[in-house]
Order: sequence, then C-alpha cells, then structure tokens
Amino acid sequence: MYETNYHRASSVEEAGKLFTGSEDAKYLGGGQTLIPTMKQRLAAPVDLVDLGGIDDLKGIAEDSGALRIGAGTTHYDVATSDVVKRLIPGLAHLAACIGDPAVRHMGTMGGSIANNDPAADYPSALVALGATVTTSTRELSAEEFFTGMFETALEEDEIVIAVSFPVPEKSAYSKYPNPASRYAMAGVFVAKTKDGSVRVAATGAGQDGVFRIAAMEQALAETWSADAVAGISVDAGDLLSDIHGTAEYRANLVTVMAKRAVAAAG
Repeated sequence: MYETNYHRASSVEEAGKLFTGSEDAKYLGGGQTLIPTMKQRLAAPVDLVDLGGIDDLKGIAEDSGALRIGAGTTHYDVATSDVVKRLIPGLAHLAACIGDPAVRHMGTMGGSIANNDPAADYPSALVALGATVTTSTRELSAEEFFTGMFETALEEDEIVIAVSFPVPEKSAYSKYPNPASRYAMAGVFVAKTKDGSVRVAATGAGQDGVFRIAAMEQALAETWSADAVAGISVDAGDLLSDIHGTAEYRANLVTVMAKRAVAAAG
C-alpha cells in the first residue's frame, strides 16, 4: 500500500471538512472493498476519512411506517435485527447472505451501496422496495441513486446518511452465490406492497448493475405464485458473461432465483 493519511471523523460535518481539505481523499465505510483495492494498488488516496466513528450514521428504527437504517449499520446488525425481521424479513435474509461472518461484522450498508458493485446484494432490495437514500445534501430514490456499474449519483464529497424502506406486505430475496467470493451471480428481490403493486429487481447479472424485470412484475401483480414467473426469461444480451458463467446461464439463474424468492415470500 502507498503512504496514506488516516483520519477518523466524529461527525458528518467533520468528515466533510476533512474530505474537502484534501487534494485526494476517500471516505472509508466498512473497508471491505476499498482496503483490498488499495492493497492491490488500484487506489492510492492521499487521505482516508473513516466514517466508522460517527454514531449518527448507525442504527435501525421504525419510522412512520417505514424502516430506517443508518448508512454505518453493519450487515450483521441488519441480519440479526428483530425490527428488520419483523418489518422486512426479506431484507434480514439478504444481509445474512452477504459474504462471510468477518465481512458481515465489518461491512456497512452505506459502503456497499456507495460502491455499487454489480454483484452486490443491497441494490436489489433498495430498488425492489422503492427505498429512499438520504445523503448529506439531499434525498434520492433508489433508481435515481444507482446509475450504472460501480456508479451512483453521489457527488465526490457526498455522504450516504441513511436508507428508508417502505414496509411491504411481502418480500423475499434469493441468490445464487459465486462459491468463492459469495457475491451474487444472480440475485432476485421480490416485493409486494400493501396496495398490491409488485416490484422485482435483479442483481449480479446485469451489465449495468441492478435492474427491474417488468414482465415478472406484471405477472406477479396478476397472480402471486412461483409458477407465474416460471416461463419468463430476461434478455441474455443485457447480461454479464465471464469465467464464472455465461450470459445465457445467468439469464436462467434469474428466472430460477425469482421463482425461489416468490415461494419464500409466501
């Protein structure tokens, strides 16, 4: 690793000042992506601004019929939270499927979505649940926030503060993990709102990251059953193809994971 100045901020305001006062800074959440990237010398920030000491970025709460999760909340805390399990059990299950115990105890929701890895799990939940991302300067819908592979609408000095999830009637997540990294080769989150509308979002398979599947949403709105999506496939031309699986393989996985998610939602 290159020489780097480490700063541990105690507030969002202090973090912003440290960032803007540097010629080349990076925010550090749980460090599960940035630190390995620095070890490989693919990133060499002059200053690291650690957000882990900011208590205001942590916590889980029920807020006016929604579930609010602080950006600094770890995957482990999301997975084991009684509030999350009660309100959105599909989200608790998703968090429990991330990486391994070490990753879940260190990685944070804010760090994960800010990185927007195309194989990350959380983006599918944010999009399927119609979540709102609160940053240090504004609020964004999930579909406004995620703009492409490893890209978000965040400005350089902008910090994710929290994510607010409307509570659905039903939800579930199913993924096929890469056996080595445990990243999703294909993961599908399904959600049915209390007014009957349905949203289906897939991760791990799309060339531009997370995407919705309109045909499945329409089919499930008419008939909520795994059979309703069994004959629906996504266009392989829009999917990733690599040494782990072809685009056609991932297209099949998306359908299989959608069926499993709907069955799990009940």
